[in-house]
Amino acid sequence: MRPFSLAVKLGFKVGLMSAALLLLFATFGYVMVSQALERNSRMDLEVKMAGMTHNLSAITSIADVNPDAHQLVDLVMGHNNLYVSIFESGQTQTPLLSIGSKAVNLEVHKFKPTEQVKQHEWRDSTGRPLLSASRVMNLGDGTEVSVFMTMDQSANQALLDALLTWALMVSPLILLLILAIGWWTVRRGLLPLTKFLRIASKISTESLDHRLPTKGMPAELKKLGDGINIMLMRLDDGVQQLSQFSDDLAHELRAPLSNLMGKAQVALTRERSLPEYREVLESCTEELDRMSRMVSDMLFLAQVSHPASMVEFENVCLLDEIQRVCDLFSITAEEGEIQLQLTGNGVVRGNQIMIQRAISNLVSNAIRYCPRGRTVYVKVQRGANGTTLSVGNPGRGIAKEHQVHLFERFYRVDKSRARNEGGTGLGLAIVQSIMGLHQGSASVEVTDQNFTWFHLNFPDTQMKQTQMGAA
Repeated sequence: MRPFSLAVKLGFKVGLMSAALLLLFATFGYVMVSQALERNSRMDLEVKMAGMTHNLSAITSIADVNPDAHQLVDLVMGHNNLYVSIFESGQTQTPLLSIGSKAVNLEVHKFKPTEQVKQHEWRDSTGRPLLSASRVMNLGDGTEVSVFMTMDQSANQALLDALLTWALMVSPLILLLILAIGWWTVRRGLLPLTKFLRIASKISTESLDHRLPTKGMPAELKKLGDGINIMLMRLDDGVQQLSQFSDDLAHELRAPLSNLMGKAQVALTRERSLPEYREVLESCTEELDRMSRMVSDMLFLAQVSHPASMVEFENVCLLDEIQRVCDLFSITAEEGEIQLQLTGNGVVRGNQIMIQRAISNLVSNAIRYCPRGRTVYVKVQRGANGTTLSVGNPGRGIAKEHQVHLFERFYRVDKSRARNEGGTGLGLAIVQSIMGLHQGSASVEVTDQNFTWFHLNFPDTQMKQTQMGAA
């Protein structure tokens, strides 16, 4: 069975809700009109009874209570639905006076009159709805009479019945109209989703440049469209980076593989002496070592790409890690007559091994590109927003067009020199990934004297813990 569309479901629900509201308002209106008519009838009857009391008090003899008593007849004349009968107290058969276009049903005598006006709702033998009021009143000479005043409610009941009939007849038409308008409105409001579907059907790993149109959309769908566009942008960036990384990796591995194959093929073209074979094997070993380091760096990059929850964090003393790294590179520095100068200290929260790896990459690069007889500086500074570890060395500097690409994978300013020195092109990319894992940042700064500084910015420990707790 084919499922109903979202427009039909929402339109149907809107229609049901509208029907419920229509029924509620109709019931409320019916009750309010009914109560208003009853309230008006009771007030009119009360006013008429008050007027009758006043007029009877002006009559001094019971003999004057007759059809010629104009002050009594005039009170009722003009009201076709009002009937009045006045009896001498104790009499219940023959009224002293009857006013109205219809004979008064003697059933009214079942309501015994009292000193105060009492009103009663009832129906006569023909089923007419009636509202009666009864009271004992006094003439001017003190004679007591019983007054019954009855109001026919048939007109009010007919009005209510007509209102109910009209509501029952018109409600289905109104309901159908509401359903149609609700379906049309919902369908038109969901038209942007059709555009989303058309765009989504065009998206693939080979084509992620499509974006959902959000101009003029409702606020809710605009937020959805913006969120999807941001997701597509991130996916596009990720695919582009993956594609670029694959291309760079293939390019970087092609050179050592070509060298290995070339040297092996040349060595096998003819018989060679043991020293010659040893030289070829040593050369091949260097290329294999470079490939091994490249694979290790790639595996490390994959490791630091995992969420921070996968890595154990602790308080790390930066000075201790710097000293360990400097001790590791002390022999290399002595060979180049390079001094290592350490200043400052600070404690950050992070992974000790990864922080040590980041410092090692920076110090290694600084020693590699530092001129003979100069000094490499490593300093730690505390700031308002956290701790900064800086590694700097004099040299030729780095052009501005290269600085923005330094932390990209396999990017080299001088490719020939880097390959000769055994670099993999992943060192600074690893540094940036490590700092991203620590919610920090890595940056480069070149002064006017061609002095190059690499900065590792660690956020404040309390701030970092708050952010990690929120995540």
